[in-house]
Amino acid sequence: MSTSTGATGTDITTDSVRELLSDRKVFPGLPEDLDEDAELVLDSLGLVWLLHVVEERYGLIVEPTDEDIAGLTSLRRLTGYLRTAQKGDARDDA
Repeated sequence: MSTSTGATGTDITTDSVRELLSDRKVFPGLPEDLDEDAELVLDSLGLVWLLHVVEERYGLIVEPTDEDIAGLTSLRRLTGYLRTAQKGDARDDA
């Protein structure tokens, strides 16, 4: 994972990621009350859109590896991945 952070002072939370996933035009099949451990399947365009919005709102640029993407299988895992990246604790595989 490669990351770059900006200082927005706002932490990424489960609720904020759930809110990002609530756009029915981008993620039409996801329920509004998405459970943290429910299976999550993001297509490539949805993932690109999500990462763009994360960059816009949080100043966080994330470039996940294929392995990272394969692990984003639930709201909990996606939130954990973004929080780790935001805190700068993420490893850089590049």
